[in-house]
Amino acid sequence: MRVHPATTLLPRGMALMAVLWLIAILSMACMVALRVISFDLEIASAKIHGSRARQIAEMGIAVGCNPMVKRFDPLLTRVNPETNENFEVKITSEGARFDINYLILNKDDELLRSIFISWGIELKDAQALTAALTDWVDPNDESLLNGAEKKDYEKAGRINQPFNRPFYNINEVSLVRGMDLVESLRPDWRNWFTVWSHSPLDINDAPAELIALAADVSVDRAEDIPRKIRGIDGIKDTEDDEPFDNLAAALALIGISPDAPAMPVPRFSASLQESTTRIESIGNAEGAKRKITVIVKNRTGQPILLDRTEEIIP
Repeated sequence: MRVHPATTLLPRGMALMAVLWLIAILSMACMVALRVISFDLEIASAKIHGSRARQIAEMGIAVGCNPMVKRFDPLLTRVNPETNENFEVKITSEGARFDINYLILNKDDELLRSIFISWGIELKDAQALTAALTDWVDPNDESLLNGAEKKDYEKAGRINQPFNRPFYNINEVSLVRGMDLVESLRPDWRNWFTVWSHSPLDINDAPAELIALAADVSVDRAEDIPRKIRGIDGIKDTEDDEPFDNLAAALALIGISPDAPAMPVPRFSASLQESTTRIESIGNAEGAKRKITVIVKNRTGQPILLDRTEEIIP
């Protein structure tokens, strides 16, 4: 019996199509496998380089904690010419930030409100937030006007708040009612405050923006103090720096006379002796960066580690 050619070509054509589909599927599977392997290699490489960057940052912290090392010491910047690995260390006074516990406990509500208003917060919201901060720290359960105590946090479903003690960590401040508004307007608010200095603003290290708010002068006027401290070369933390050891002289530079009415509480200090120091070290290895920050008390005497944080820098 003779078979018609069309009946033999049909199965052969279907087989060819199946083979082509199989080849396509295998090709896609190979591409996916290669991408997964490549991704795993990138993760492994990032972990290795990140770990190395962290080690280098630790080296920088060790150098910065040495009481013999000055702020302008070239040891604070080191580069390995063979691998291009490097670290950069910055030493500053922790008093360069507002100590929020100091402001609250000394009832400097005026300065707290001024800070919040300068960030674009309405006066009534600034007043409420200042009261809520005070209620969080004070030992009683009596709410200040527009403040927030236990019953107010319970209505929001939050128990065992406020803590009724000073802040132990700067991140605790974000728990206070009203700080969500600050987070939305100034995500960098933590750079303005500390809980470690326990003192007024260090006029030798504070930026002009903070000095301006504490002294109630313009930022341009306040800039005269950092400019004078930077010395002839105009660069901070170099050998020609001229820090103030006399607070009256620093304030006179921005037009505040010693005979002027006293501030509600002392807002500035000027001391050449380090008390609480912030040491920041950034390590770099093959493009991976890690930053380690430590807060040290009595760096030049018997140092005490107060705080330590790590972060990944993109």
